Amino acid sequence: MDNEVAGDRPVHLVGSVPLASAADVFRAAAEAIGPRLARIPDGETGERLGWVAFQLDVFGAHPSFEPEPPAGELQPGGTDAVGYRRGVYQLKAGVDPTELTFGDLGYAAAALASYATFAELKAAGLVGASTRFQVSLPTPRAPLIRCVTEVEVEAVLPAYRAAMLRELARVCAEVPSDELAVQWDVAREIGLLEGVFPVQFEGDPLTVVTESLVELGDAVPSQVPMGYHLCYGDFGHRHFVQPKDLGLVVGLANRVAAELSRPLNWLHVPVPRDRDDADYFAPLQALRLPPETELYLGLVHATDGLTGARRRMRTAAAYRERFGIGTECGLGRRDPDTIPALLALHREVAETR
Repeated sequence: MDNEVAGDRPVHLVGSVPLASAADVFRAAAEAIGPRLARIPDGETGERLGWVAFQLDVFGAHPSFEPEPPAGELQPGGTDAVGYRRGVYQLKAGVDPTELTFGDLGYAAAALASYATFAELKAAGLVGASTRFQVSLPTPRAPLIRCVTEVEVEAVLPAYRAAMLRELARVCAEVPSDELAVQWDVAREIGLLEGVFPVQFEGDPLTVVTESLVELGDAVPSQVPMGYHLCYGDFGHRHFVQPKDLGLVVGLANRVAAELSRPLNWLHVPVPRDRDDADYFAPLQALRLPPETELYLGLVHATDGLTGARRRMRTAAAYRERFGIGTECGLGRRDPDTIPALLALHREVAETR
């Protein structure tokens, strides 16, 4: 990222892009952003645009689960700060969670289908020769908190985590390592650390979350670039809680980076639209990332465009000279008609001086 200050910052796309197909996402991103984009996700199109909601079908078809009475619906203003629907399945009576297993979750199948398209477009010269195929995966707690009754999340977690790691292993076995990049999407853990979601496990939350993220990161082969998207949620274009500053994510990132056994290649953190103040960015002074780790600040907002991004970049640069740019979260909840302009805005921001 040596040319950033001269107006050539790298760009990161978090994951979801609400276009009709993975092919449309690959083409649109490559055309709009070009070589500033080292990795392109498939957009999590179709059923995956709801992020982890498609996993409800996995639990609905699983013989060990049944619907949680009455329906698991949260009313507005419930304990899930912005009204996320949670916990619609529970273990059937007599099921021992230590003997629980899961089959295919759907993540690997979707990734492999998208990679075939990616490879075709790259061979045709429509995607840059050095661009990698990015697979964005949720940390296992996220689908469980969405799909399983609250008190059973931790009991189900070992079996579901094992299934997610099998999905990862399949992708890593079937996509060439020099074509692949893997991102772990970390949202629910941030909510746990912020006190928004109840902690259902024993031990220090920061230690438990750090250990889980290190385990997931170390599961990615060292020759495959790997990063984390540290997320405050985007339901209804709202965070589950507004971050006071970047202190929490900086502290978590420092611990994870220090404990990983493999390289950490990138880190993406959010920057709310109304935060162009020094207090928000000051914790970046304490960020201790390895030299190979790229930092991406999610400071691009469609609602205030290049002008707002420039304000946030100027303040951030006082605390961290080297960083790339992106949006706060995935784009999946946006109107598809707005996507071409938003992708073009990424390039404008990356080129700004």
